[in-house]
Amino acid sequence: MSQEPGDGVFATTHWSVVLAAGDAVSASADAALERLCEGYWFPLYAHFRRRGRNPDDAAELTQDLFASLLRREGFRRVGPEKGRFRTFLLTAADRLLLDHHAAEAALKRGGGERPIELDALSAEDRFALEPLTDETPDRVFDQRWALVLLDQALKRLTEEQAARDDSAAFERLKPFLAVEAEPGDYGHVAAELGLTPNTVAKRVERLRERYRELVLAEALQTVGTPAEAEAELRSLFG
Repeated sequence: MSQEPGDGVFATTHWSVVLAAGDAVSASADAALERLCEGYWFPLYAHFRRRGRNPDDAAELTQDLFASLLRREGFRRVGPEKGRFRTFLLTAADRLLLDHHAAEAALKRGGGERPIELDALSAEDRFALEPLTDETPDRVFDQRWALVLLDQALKRLTEEQAARDDSAAFERLKPFLAVEAEPGDYGHVAAELGLTPNTVAKRVERLRERYRELVLAEALQTVGTPAEAEAELRSLFG
């Protein structure tokens, strides 16, 4: 369903599959929506916490919203802004906050179900590491969304390297994905890996390019077209 950017072809994306199916039953759309929920639940949890909800309420609200989405409720209530999963989710979250009552949420909407594995303790541990900021909750949601997008792409890159039996070398090269090497850095890594510094530099360049492709591919899972994916990255990263 998803594409590899290296192939030069953008196939149908996850969120576009969901939107195309609408309220209809579709196995591929259900799988796409579940994957999106599993990958992007933390920005939503953090958003509820920044809106003043306690950890239990935030976890319940997150589960409640995803349960509703997985049952295809709410799709008709969201208009043109649903072109991006990020915007759709934030709109749905803010609407849920308006009419939510914690005491009846599990019974009324989620029915006590846990459609997406959400470790509330782990979520709160992660939230505790969030830096203090004067930014609005919506802006922080976007920032957290960007970090999750990068993390999802990095997981895919890590899996690719493991499939090539190159995990050990990748762990040494991974820090250079985000920062430029200082003089001598490649030499130290090259000595450890039994390579030349020039070879290390070329491998880092290839890894960076693949990482950029995977970031774009991940963004494409949450919008409708390649052009929208590019716009999404510009919006998130400037």
